[in-house]
Amino acid sequence: MFTKLSLTSLLSFVLAAQANPTVQLGNTTLTGAKFDNVEFYGGIPYAEAPVGSLRFKNPVLLSKLNSTTLNASQFGPGCLQPPVGSEETKTSEDCLSINIFRPANLASSKALPVMAFIHGGGFIFGSSAGYNASSLVKQSISRGTPVIYVSFNYRLGPLGFAQGREAAESNALNLGLRDQLTALQWIQDHVASFGGSKSKVTLFGESAGSAAVSTLFLNPNLAKLVRAGIFESGAAGLTSVTGPSTRQLDWDNFVNAIPECANSTGSSIECLQRLDNSTTLQQAIITSWAESKEGYPWVPVLDGPNGLLPDLPSVLLEKGKFARLPFIAGSNLDEGTYFVNPLVNSTAEVKSRLLANYSSSTAPDKALEAAIDRLLELYPDIPALGSPYNTANQTFGFSSQFKRLSSIMGDLMITAQRREWIQAASKFGVKTFGYLFTDAGAPPIAPPTVGPVSPAAALGVTHTSELVYLYNLTAAFQRPASAMALSIQMVDYWISFATTLDPNDGLGSVRPAWSQHTDGNKMVLELNSVNLSMIPDNYREQQTDFITSNAVIFRQ
Repeated sequence: MFTKLSLTSLLSFVLAAQANPTVQLGNTTLTGAKFDNVEFYGGIPYAEAPVGSLRFKNPVLLSKLNSTTLNASQFGPGCLQPPVGSEETKTSEDCLSINIFRPANLASSKALPVMAFIHGGGFIFGSSAGYNASSLVKQSISRGTPVIYVSFNYRLGPLGFAQGREAAESNALNLGLRDQLTALQWIQDHVASFGGSKSKVTLFGESAGSAAVSTLFLNPNLAKLVRAGIFESGAAGLTSVTGPSTRQLDWDNFVNAIPECANSTGSSIECLQRLDNSTTLQQAIITSWAESKEGYPWVPVLDGPNGLLPDLPSVLLEKGKFARLPFIAGSNLDEGTYFVNPLVNSTAEVKSRLLANYSSSTAPDKALEAAIDRLLELYPDIPALGSPYNTANQTFGFSSQFKRLSSIMGDLMITAQRREWIQAASKFGVKTFGYLFTDAGAPPIAPPTVGPVSPAAALGVTHTSELVYLYNLTAAFQRPASAMALSIQMVDYWISFATTLDPNDGLGSVRPAWSQHTDGNKMVLELNSVNLSMIPDNYREQQTDFITSNAVIFRQ
């Protein structure tokens, strides 16, 4: 059940289904694939291959392709990453490619709205090949508001999110985020050739992809590239935001796992640029990840006044230093169960794990310790209060501390920050909409990577589970008809927002009005197949207020 196989294998079938269409991109003829009334063009390079001397350098935008023809009927390879599950992702360093799903036979003069998606995976896993958007585009056509869907790969792990002092000195920080901006610039330059409008781009993502969208929103210049956003289960402080030196050991472990560079007396980055063996790099990524004390060591970091993350997100939000564009932001009911090792079994271990996650140095941090002690008071060891929620005193064969820590981590990583973003944006007059996805029985789209895989019941409505609905996989995952109906409604909300900047265009499925979240109307839409309705945004309010009031301590 916990595999990407259902997505990638389904897509492979789709792309083999019908004769190949073409589109002209400058002097290059792209040959894509077609299924029913949707065309696909994939694996289109948007930047120079980040190899050799371009490794650990800012991406170089490709203004044109270097051939007269390109087979674009399949996705390109994902970026280098550790293997997960039974199906290994096809990877390469030459991975900066972009994909287009569009209505068939579309004239370039149409200028349709564009939905650009950033995949998740903790900034170390994932690929755009995991997401088949043909159903979403088909639904946009059937409801009379056709859209173009775009996705792309970006550098992952130490190649995209290098840590340490040398990376900072070499301007090699947050390269994966810079890849994303380069892909967005490619969309500005070329989406018209596919019938899209460069002025109607909605940027959305899930998990680390959502955190990336949120981080890019902290740069006011983003308004030149997109007009709206959707944050699914993640904000810029999804992981503890620190300076690059905090994870120096992770960088050292990565370099030391490469024999050619382990004992180098010069620059490790220059040594890595001379390396011509991607297999060695791949193995070093796996080794350094296994040696890390964190599940997600390769993440965005503070990169200075002129960087993409110049200060803590909470500080920038308070100052109004963000792109004031409309957005949807939401979370799933039981986000934290995905990130917690279910074998945690004592208050001392809960405290130890929180200290490890949120400390920015090896020295004792009295303020952080005091904040964690207060968290433990706000989240008592009472199973009925823990996550997965609404499961009474069940503990699923684990210690009650699993439910306790799952509740804490879900709010620390996602719920509190979602509220902080919506409230900060509303203060500056930005149109925002919030949601809470609660449909029981929805499986995660990919397995948790922390600890052993928990039974489905212990995960609840966990992280990534809403993707089953947005990518029309309810039937593949044997969800009931009511879930399939919710899937259609959710996609209609998303498409409506992308086309009109409001989820309530009245087209497609019958669905309740989704009211704007404001200071005077703190409501979110509960996405549930039995009860699709607006609910007060006040669940665990005391707890999340404490988190946001101490956001600097929690490095958010």
